[in-house]
Amino acid sequence: MRFIFLILSLVLATPTFAQHSHTGDGHAMAGPQETGQSAFAALSEIVTILRNDPKTDWSAVNIAALQQHLVDMDLLTTAAEVDVTAYPKGARFEVRGTGRVLDAIKAMVPAHAPFLAAETGWSITTEEFGDGVALIVSGDETQIHALGFFGMMTIGAHHQEHHMMLAKGGTPHN
Repeated sequence: MRFIFLILSLVLATPTFAQHSHTGDGHAMAGPQETGQSAFAALSEIVTILRNDPKTDWSAVNIAALQQHLVDMDLLTTAAEVDVTAYPKGARFEVRGTGRVLDAIKAMVPAHAPFLAAETGWSITTEEFGDGVALIVSGDETQIHALGFFGMMTIGAHHQEHHMMLAKGGTPHN
């Protein structure tokens, strides 16, 4: 019994190598890869890209704008409340919040609607009301209902480009 306890103690005390990261070429990389929680990791990624680009116009860089956008994304995803009214061919998603969450809703939902429409071919409109914004979607009813509001907000590969534009001082929604 002591022998089994000794073996288990050694195995459990030894770092596990089964959970290591790999580079694109298949070689193991030593040490942690994640730079922090998702907003911090996104900022870190953009800053690294900017620092590695000799053409970066540092006088235009606005990391604070990107950070605020990432806060908006987080608040929309974690604090907004969504009421859904389903109808044939789509749904109306009423996205509500107060204070800073409402600001995030008003910044994110109307701005994302054209990207969502372009990516899916669905009819997308928004409507502002007192404590929120409605996203009205008509298209593939089954997919719309399955994705729900939050799933639809992830559609489109524009997020990374959008983040770079914000960090470089651009206004990607105009």
